[in-house]
Amino acid sequence: MTIPSQETIKALFTEAESVLLASHIRPDGDAVGSLLGLGNALIHSGKKVFMALSDGLPSNFHYLYGAHLVKRYVPKDLKFDLTISLDISDLDRSGGIFGNREIILNIDHHITNTLFAKHNLNDPESVATCAIIAEHLESWGLPINAETASLLMTGLITDTIGFRTSNMSSKAMRIAADLIDKGADLPTIYQQALTNKNFDQLIYWGYALKKLQRNDRIAWTTLTLDDRKDAGYNGNDDADLNTILSSIIDCDITILFVEQNNGHVKVSWRGKSGFNVSKLAQSLGGGGHPAASGADIEGNLEDVEFTVIKKTLELMKEN
Repeated sequence: MTIPSQETIKALFTEAESVLLASHIRPDGDAVGSLLGLGNALIHSGKKVFMALSDGLPSNFHYLYGAHLVKRYVPKDLKFDLTISLDISDLDRSGGIFGNREIILNIDHHITNTLFAKHNLNDPESVATCAIIAEHLESWGLPINAETASLLMTGLITDTIGFRTSNMSSKAMRIAADLIDKGADLPTIYQQALTNKNFDQLIYWGYALKKLQRNDRIAWTTLTLDDRKDAGYNGNDDADLNTILSSIIDCDITILFVEQNNGHVKVSWRGKSGFNVSKLAQSLGGGGHPAASGADIEGNLEDVEFTVIKKTLELMKEN
């Protein structure tokens, strides 16, 4: 494992003719934006690019340029000169999409990254993996056209919830401004990525909001498999409900529990300034950022909920 220089990364891209790109399970805007954004830049540089997500591309991102190129499986017999993981903090989060292939380059911004690749470009100070790519893409010898700029802006917008997370910086705003100069349509991207909601998504939210609970300055709720079915929601994520929960003004930590088909529960924490929920997530096999983290925990919903709430209350007492 090495920390690569920008010259090393440029050489990797220059020498490779075929590239495999993949991001994490239950992909969010930063995962999708970094995958399609870097993929589009490589394609326009004449590379053969294969883009994959083990959970497939979420329906709310089907409008993005190049969305039809994303596959759910990578044929075992395909060989690549360069394999790259994007926005993945640990190998389990890849969903096995790489198979037995060695991951040459890992580009990420999670503080809990396990540095699992041969070369690891991990910048926890960056607001998004898309921001890292946007900052360095041209120095890697890859172009940023209007489509690439829009794709990278999608990840920047979604991971900062419209430039309002606590880690926003002047540097991030300058990166966004540069993407606008290169053709990213900020108002349209904001509307598509953050504001637009499907009818079934709002119905799905309703099931969770009816079960909202609170203990001191912690609030939480659950979404079951039956909730998803009854709402007609086809995704296996939280339908961006975390953004709503994190807006509760008189709570310091919010938690969402989403029951999964495989006997696991997806747990997502959001913490206000001064509460590092990434340590809590990491202690339960997950990871993420100080203000936003998650874990995929084996067990039934009731047991996982009890364990997580207990540990979160203990964290509150330490602050």
